[in-house]
Amino acid sequence: MKVAVARFGLLALFSASVVFAQVDAPPGDGPTKESEEGIPVADALVKEKCGSCHAPDAKGNLSRISWIRTTPEGWAQAIKRMVRLNGLAITPEESRAVIKSLSASHGLAPEEAKPVMYIPEKRIVDETSIPNDSVRGACASCHAFGQPLSWRRSKVEWKQLQNMHIALYSQADAQYRRSADEDAGQPTGPNAPKRTRGEIGLEYIQKTAPLHTPEWSAWSARQRAPRLAGDWLVTASVPGQGRYVGTMTVTPGAAADEFGTRVTLQPIAGGAPVTRSGTGLVYAGYSWRGTSKGGAAPAKPDDLGSPAREAMWFAPDQQSAQGRWFWGDYQEFGYDVKLVRATAAPAVLAMTPASLKAGSKGVQVTIFGHNLPATLTPAAVDLGAGVTVTKVVSANPSQAVLTVDVAPGAASGQRDIGIAGAVLEQAFPVFRKVDYLKVTPETSISRLGGTRFPKGYQQFEAIGFDNGPDGKPNTADDVAAGPVDATWSMQEFMSVYYDDDVKYVGALSPTAFFTPGLEGPNPERRFGRNNYGEVWIVATAKNEKDRFGRPLSGRSYLVVTVPAYQRWDQPEVSQ
Repeated sequence: MKVAVARFGLLALFSASVVFAQVDAPPGDGPTKESEEGIPVADALVKEKCGSCHAPDAKGNLSRISWIRTTPEGWAQAIKRMVRLNGLAITPEESRAVIKSLSASHGLAPEEAKPVMYIPEKRIVDETSIPNDSVRGACASCHAFGQPLSWRRSKVEWKQLQNMHIALYSQADAQYRRSADEDAGQPTGPNAPKRTRGEIGLEYIQKTAPLHTPEWSAWSARQRAPRLAGDWLVTASVPGQGRYVGTMTVTPGAAADEFGTRVTLQPIAGGAPVTRSGTGLVYAGYSWRGTSKGGAAPAKPDDLGSPAREAMWFAPDQQSAQGRWFWGDYQEFGYDVKLVRATAAPAVLAMTPASLKAGSKGVQVTIFGHNLPATLTPAAVDLGAGVTVTKVVSANPSQAVLTVDVAPGAASGQRDIGIAGAVLEQAFPVFRKVDYLKVTPETSISRLGGTRFPKGYQQFEAIGFDNGPDGKPNTADDVAAGPVDATWSMQEFMSVYYDDDVKYVGALSPTAFFTPGLEGPNPERRFGRNNYGEVWIVATAKNEKDRFGRPLSGRSYLVVTVPAYQRWDQPEVSQ
């Protein structure tokens, strides 16, 4: 199970991410003196708080710090480590100022930060960027691979980080000393020395995440104050609760990089709007961290008005953004959001239904947008090959209701929507039939709680897929047709015989919302065990069938485990 733990704070993850400990390399184990050009520190507060331990040089560099770049969360972790282990005296206000300064002068370029945004967004994802098992063993056995990739260091600093791991964590030393896996390219020949995982991992990370990059050089020159005030068009989705469109009004705050927000979201499926208000802070000109909440107190754990943290990546041109607004004691709930700046030009935001089936006729679709033409003809709307608009039912600046036909021979795949010069790329798919189901998330964790510790919930969805042009399931050309109406159940995952996990781990609602059981020993369970366990979450389609006429089904692997007794977070990196 190749799952990145981006949601749950672990001691290894926290400690591995911050490195100012002075651990010298053994003799002959590579250079210990910097030969690369450092990045000078100009901020007076940073020099005051950090300069007593990190010695300055004639070029304005501070030892260690000038050869490291990272995200706001990374710098927050570093400061916490200095407070805990080295006696740094710093107030919360000073800490935030130092984080802002270092994120701007020693941060990541937007292009470097975007691939690892799932770390501050608190997502659990399958990491696909790990090149081989040797690098996985060296760099991702104890924490997400996105953690080291959220940093940039000189070659000496990467080696210092590895040495620190060896000094502090015996399990890291054991991993580094293991012989490299075959897929890492071992030297050939009878007397060729075998390389270790530590050597392979260090070589890879030094090459992949160097201190100096073209992206950072370009961003250092063009970085500018975020000018985000105004109206933004929002599209959002919440697992199990549907899709939303709306607006976010951003107002200037007390400083040039601080903002206030007001959000109104309308459910695409209909219903009452969701309103939220909050504040945000932008680091390094593009990296939004904020908080927001609805007007009323949350009535349930997944309430859409719940107080939430926000992590968003703004494009360098400050015309679009994407990210996640999340909440829950384990950050398990959240909006997936996309923003585009509202202008006088028309814009297309979304369409319902979310997909169209080949051969269907007279389907009524609604296109949501901004400044759409009040008068439309069928010829003015382009829905892609094989999809014909036969009638415009109604039109106004915010939405157009159309009747469409889909040709029986229409190829499965994504379609764009074009109206009045505005185009929404990959707006909806055309599918021929639902060939199989996936239950998402495919692997997940839920936490027991409710007595002394909070519960960690989980929401599931059943997504239908068309096999795509190649006719084979689970290949790159498969087409996601969207959520499928299904009945839900739990089945035993047979890792331990006769433990009856289904009976004890928790309850699954008809809408696929999982509520875990209580933490602590259960006297009704064999050996008085906790209510932990492993189960399958099973979806059975109500209307979709396989070629034998049987209902399609899919399943997801769920681990229900004990509470996270220790967790670390960076609340100072949210406004």
